[in-house]
Order: sequence, then structure tokens, then C-alpha cells
Amino acid sequence: MTSVPAKLNTIDLLHRLKRAPAEHKGNAGKALLIGGAPGMAGALLLAGKACLHLGAGWTILEMFDPASARAQDAQPELMIRLASDQAHTILAQTQPDVIAIGPGLGNSPLAIEWLKACLTYPHIPLILDADALNLIADSDKLLNTLRERNAQFPNKSVCTPHPGEAAKLLKISAEKIQGDRLHALQQLITLTQSIGILKGQNTVIASPNHSAVQCEAGNPGMGTGGMGDVLTGTITAIAAQGVRHQLPLWDASSIAVELHATAADSLVSKGVGPIGLTPSETIMEMRGILNKLL
Repeated sequence: MTSVPAKLNTIDLLHRLKRAPAEHKGNAGKALLIGGAPGMAGALLLAGKACLHLGAGWTILEMFDPASARAQDAQPELMIRLASDQAHTILAQTQPDVIAIGPGLGNSPLAIEWLKACLTYPHIPLILDADALNLIADSDKLLNTLRERNAQFPNKSVCTPHPGEAAKLLKISAEKIQGDRLHALQQLITLTQSIGILKGQNTVIASPNHSAVQCEAGNPGMGTGGMGDVLTGTITAIAAQGVRHQLPLWDASSIAVELHATAADSLVSKGVGPIGLTPSETIMEMRGILNKLL
């Protein structure tokens, strides 16, 4: 990696998401998002809301919290199911085009079983965030399973840590992560063999096959709970559409990072934030920007 990364610039790729008149939901992909343990259901709902509003054909949530595993009056389009202990069977029956796991996942035995099932599900894009990364950080077996998946299906997984999660994965302090973010990102990619997105001011993204690029958009208003969940849902939505619109996971991830930060800046320019800027507002701003750029 170079000491000064190139600027992230993905706007020209957005034309690939433009839909032909006869396209249907199958052309926009089936997205499965997993998490939402008791007390953390909002994380999965935010990721699902982002996935839905950014264009996935189906958005299905495997919800761990029984109290939240029901249709949402405010968002009935979300297909919400109570996660069972038959993760492998559910994945085989659902046949998703893309999987995201981590928002509000927790560290229960059920969470570990679902993560194992996702890591061994072949071929499709896999987005790993939040507690999925924490569980991998605590288990050499899960880490090796991720690396084996990436050896068999390269460029099909993306890890999206913030500095604290990156520190757990690398067994160093968050201060060291922030002291040399590019070096930390390279270490993460070497460790996981995945596309890596190191979140924070000037989010950086790289992969085993791509040099680092840096997002120059974004503002301090994004430093609030739920913004990372929204990014996960955004990557998932764009990756789901990308399955049939010739947009690989690297491009989908790069677009999502830039779109997310650009939307936050757009809201601030309109007087919405930075203080009090919410993830839900960012979702709707992203949708507007995306459609204007198509």
C-alpha cells in the first residue's frame, strides 16, 4: 500500500444499477441479514431499512429477539423471521443472493452457529460486521473458516470494522489502529483475506487485489450508534443488485462507503446536523442521491 491512498471515486459505477423497464424483484436480489439479539433489535432493523430503501428486491431479517421478530407497522415491507437453531437448513431453503451478519448479533451459542453457517455458505457475497467480527476475533476456528472460504471464493467477503473491532481482530490497541490506519488495514486484509473497510474519519477500503482508497466525504455527525448498521445494509443492498447488474462486491462496497458519507454531508449542508444527525435520515438521503445519479 502507498502512504497516501487514492481518493475513493465510485460515482461512474452507479449507472450499472439502472434498471430496464421489465426488471422485477428477482433482478434486484434477495438479501438476508442476521442479528438483532434481545436489546439490540434496532441494529438489525436499521440495516434492514437501509437495505430495503437502497434497492434490494427482497430484504429478509433473521431476528434473534423474539419480541421483535414480527411484522413492523412502520416498515411492513421487511420480511422478519425469528431465527431458529437450524441455520444451515434455513440458508439452504432461502437461497439468498447476499448475506450480511453482525448488526446486534450478540455472542450467544445461536449467534456462533449462524456465523458458522454463513461462513460455510458458498459462492455469494458475505458482509461481516459488528459482533460477527468480534466472534471471529475470539475464535481461531472461525477465522480459519473465513480464510478457507476466501481461498475457495475470492473477493466474496467484506469485513467492516470500526477501530475497536479492528483492534480486537489484530490483538492490538485502538490507539495503534488509529495511529497508522493504512498499515492496520493491510494487516486486517492479510489476516482475513477479505475486502476490508476500516471505518472512521476518512474511511479506507482495500482488498487482497485492490490498493487502498480513501473516502474524503463524511463528518462528525456520523459518530452515532446505528451508522455502521446502515452502512452494512447499504453494502448488502448494492451487492444484491450487483449480482445481476455486473457489479462485484468490491465495487458495491466502495459505492456504499462513498454514498453513505456523501449523504451525511448533504444533510449537514441542509442544516440537518452534524449534531443530532440520525442513521434513519441518512438512509433516505442516500436513496435520493442514488436515484438522482442513475
